[in-house]
Amino acid sequence: MVALGGHGPALPHRPGGVDDVPDGFRKGDGREAPAHRRSRPAPTGADRVRPVLQEFSSGVVVIGVLGNFFKCPPAPNEAARLAQPIVAVEHTPSGRGYWLAGADGGVFAFGDARFLGSTGGIRLARPIVGMRASPTGNGYFLVASDGGVFAFGDARFRGSTGAIRLNAPVVGIERTASGNGYWLVGADGGVFAFGDAVFHGSTGAMRLAQPVVAVTRSAGGAGYVLAGADGGVFAFGDATFRGSTGGARLNSPIVAMAPTPGGGGYWLCAGDGGVFAFGNAQFKGSMGGSRLSQPVVGCTSA
Repeated sequence: MVALGGHGPALPHRPGGVDDVPDGFRKGDGREAPAHRRSRPAPTGADRVRPVLQEFSSGVVVIGVLGNFFKCPPAPNEAARLAQPIVAVEHTPSGRGYWLAGADGGVFAFGDARFLGSTGGIRLARPIVGMRASPTGNGYFLVASDGGVFAFGDARFRGSTGAIRLNAPVVGIERTASGNGYWLVGADGGVFAFGDAVFHGSTGAMRLAQPVVAVTRSAGGAGYVLAGADGGVFAFGDATFRGSTGGARLNSPIVAMAPTPGGGGYWLCAGDGGVFAFGNAQFKGSMGGSRLSQPVVGCTSA
């Protein structure tokens, strides 16, 4: 595919946030707050939120948002009020845990996922829209819609678009295989590469039928795939196009994308919980036939 768009410039550091901003750190300055300073211990599923998660055997996990409320069977009447709704889910390398990230940058850890910090106590210029774990699972990145990047644990800040005017808001982040870089993608399909991430192309100069909503790295690590709200899929670098729903009439727009563990396929997840499998991804079930209180906002491979 012809490369379109441009490489993201190296821009001033955006700080990693914690629940309490430590003494000597100002909101918005260029230093990274230490991850060990936090105002509360790592949360657990029992004493924090209960997400709407549906796991299908060896398949894809979808998460739904109920305004500021989350619940999970078998305790449908238990709910916790959040400051902001959940916008992203990310699994641990082992697959035995996951993090949920809120629009305010609040982070909630379950299973073997560890709480390593958040921006929950910081006033953000723009809401958080995406999350990615470091290769070890001992860190994670949060990205805001202005392209501000916040790094926690062993994740390292490599740059952001937080200081420039974008043509479209950032909608997601994907890290490189090494974890020493990442790509940010905008709703127009513009791609910005930082650290050891390489720009392989974008849809930034194309007229899209629907905005881009997700990005995932190729199996070889030298490419990436973008997904649009209509299920259109765009492959760059060594990424392989496996199919799309771009020509189909959907009951609900696509909101997220998850690759198979080996990278030979991917799932597209819709706001009504519908799941579409391509390549070697297997369809294991969906929430498409269920009545949801609020739309699904993310999915991740199990």
